[in-house]
Amino acid sequence: MDYFRSDLKQKKPVNINVPQKKLKMGLNESTLNPMEIVQKHFLEKMEKVPLNRYFNGITDELRTKLAEYAEVAPDCLAFGNGADEMLYYIFTAVRENNDSFAVSLAPSYFDYRSYSGAVGLGIKFLSLQPDFDFSAADFLKLADSPNCKLVILCNPNNPTGNLLDEKKIIKVIESSNSLVLIDETYFEFSGKTFTDQIGKYPNLIIVRSFSKAFSAAGLRFGYVISHSENIRELEKVMTIFHLNLMTQAMVTTILKNKAIFLEHNRKVIEQKQFVFEELNKMESISVHPSATNFLTFSLGNRTEDLFNFMSENDIAIRPVWHHPVLKEHVRVTISGEEEENRLFLEKVKEFILNST
Repeated sequence: MDYFRSDLKQKKPVNINVPQKKLKMGLNESTLNPMEIVQKHFLEKMEKVPLNRYFNGITDELRTKLAEYAEVAPDCLAFGNGADEMLYYIFTAVRENNDSFAVSLAPSYFDYRSYSGAVGLGIKFLSLQPDFDFSAADFLKLADSPNCKLVILCNPNNPTGNLLDEKKIIKVIESSNSLVLIDETYFEFSGKTFTDQIGKYPNLIIVRSFSKAFSAAGLRFGYVISHSENIRELEKVMTIFHLNLMTQAMVTTILKNKAIFLEHNRKVIEQKQFVFEELNKMESISVHPSATNFLTFSLGNRTEDLFNFMSENDIAIRPVWHHPVLKEHVRVTISGEEEENRLFLEKVKEFILNST
């Protein structure tokens, strides 16, 4: 007997296969451990957050501080367990029936497919051009259906690393009859946001994360920014106590100490430029400019061998060659520690030297 949705039979569980190596440069994580930075303040905060209660004033405090940081009104925010959960809730909220679908560019964040499929929302893709640009007209044509319930733009895009054309994004927002989701997970590295447009465009919704810029991948905190009416509708599909008080206390503490994390991001951006320039000097390496905390590059038909070589040398990087636009490409997370970036570069040079 079947107890679950029939389409689940054809789906595979979400799985990330990244080797756990000494040098972790595959998942765009930070080298900064937030607990080492804010432990004293966090423990002081937790003294006023009894975990035997459902409600605590920490929730209102978090909403206020997050609104100040995002420069939006508090009622324009919703937050939860990572940007992934917020995507899941958005997909759940827009799905009307079995014909409902979303559209996205590709290659882009792979879990758009995972989470849309999990809630029974179809998804269609428009491939990026070789220069990672896209045709707004073709994208809007793909979305031109009453069954299209969501248009997704990742900006800057993962895994290509580039910012999308701002005029094209605005055109998509203005021309679409659907909700337009802009994924700003890497906002703190790009400095580009559309939060100042939520009052102008009622169909705009933005997702952000604390996993990258605030060094809190394991904490799982993400948030949504949109018109207050959209937030009210979205909260109707969210469980009432979905974000634990301990996480809320930690995020509030991180925001109080945000200058430390933003300074670390500045160092990552500097290191990214350094690594970019060094890779660009190497024979046969093609590396792409990036507005994120990672670089995507290729060594042609030797890329997979390089990936295996790095793994053998206890360095984890990420293969992103599964889409034709990024054929023979890998992605490396830029470390906040210069010596780690130099070790990565030394091993790339060693591979090139020994494989020519």
